[in-house]
Amino acid sequence: MKLENEFQSIRDWAKEKGIYDKGDDKTQFVKLSEEMGELAVSILKNNELEFKDAIGDCVVVLTNLAHLKGYKIEECINGSYNVIKSRQGKMENGTFVRDM
Repeated sequence: MKLENEFQSIRDWAKEKGIYDKGDDKTQFVKLSEEMGELAVSILKNNELEFKDAIGDCVVVLTNLAHLKGYKIEECINGSYNVIKSRQGKMENGTFVRDM
């Protein structure tokens, strides 16, 4: 499966709000850090509603960050997936560890 335009509505919203004209990669990275903090709190508190919201917020900010650097988030995801799709490894302590 290949992602192509699933994130266009996010880009349209961000453009309308001035994020692409007045924002930059540094401010979006700080915003991503804030959203990741909210994600961490939702996990620690086992708050599923906040978890779902924080994941979505991270995706929105990552979409904007990619755009500000001249990429589409779809390109980034597709590129990463093409690298990991045939990776071999095993689960250790709840984390996938790839074979070297």
